[in-house]
Amino acid sequence: MKDLLVANSVTKRYGNFTALNKVSIAVPQGSIFGLLGPNGAGKTTLIRIINQITMPDEGSVTLDNEPLRPEHIKDIGYLPEERGLYKSMKVGEQALYLAQLKGLSKTEAKKRLKYWFEKLEIGDWWNKKIQELSKGQAQKIQFVVTVLHQPKLLIFDEPFSGFDPINANLIKDEILQLRDQGATVIFSTHRMESVEELCDHIALIHKSNKVLDGKLNDIKRQFKTNTFEVGMQADNAERIMAQLKENFEVLPATFKNLHDDIKINIKIDAKTSPNDLLSYLMSKAEIHHFVEVLPTANDIFIETVKNN
Repeated sequence: MKDLLVANSVTKRYGNFTALNKVSIAVPQGSIFGLLGPNGAGKTTLIRIINQITMPDEGSVTLDNEPLRPEHIKDIGYLPEERGLYKSMKVGEQALYLAQLKGLSKTEAKKRLKYWFEKLEIGDWWNKKIQELSKGQAQKIQFVVTVLHQPKLLIFDEPFSGFDPINANLIKDEILQLRDQGATVIFSTHRMESVEELCDHIALIHKSNKVLDGKLNDIKRQFKTNTFEVGMQADNAERIMAQLKENFEVLPATFKNLHDDIKINIKIDAKTSPNDLLSYLMSKAEIHHFVEVLPTANDIFIETVKNN
């Protein structure tokens, strides 16, 4: 798969403080790439470098196999965490102005704005001032302005901030549709459930260094522990539990189930297959629940940050 954006050994210093230390990422074309990290890790600095708001002290960035240049700004759409709309301007007037800054003619901008305002059912906001809108409503306008010029690369920094669950889901669906139409997305958030839903690849930055990078599914495989969540019923529960503890690493588990089961986590070694475990359990009890415990993006985030 071709990489649309590549940052190679990017370093940025502010006086004696190193905000980024030789950070490299490669964002595959047509993917949603999660840029993760605790507050102050360096994510925003890297985003600002990609947007050419600031320049790296060392390293390089390429977009579509070309060194990043000022004219590439038309190929990038950026939704910052700190929103930047003018509160006293009318919505339509401001949207037209920002669209023209991205290179659209007034006629084309009006045409595209009409499409998006109808799609998001916000047509009656055109003559309202930004200060008359709620935070979530203003966020919708900022989203439209970000994607309007159909850039190759979209950068969303906490895009769901201020949204209720219904509108957050609406914007999530729009991001997925934009990806399916060919856009490449860098997605920065602290909401790990959104990473699970949206991201194909992730990179984790901690204390100015990249500490994890790759396809999300591959990373999950690296972090899985061959543990299975089991719910079962048996008349001789105490004897079965004693037998299980002799053969496996067994821990109590909590999950929702319709049955009043024995609920446990069982860890198996590399020599034992899931089928082996399931067959063994079926010979001992009635199995109602058998699921491999896969690490979540949140689990991976916390474990990696703690270990680094």
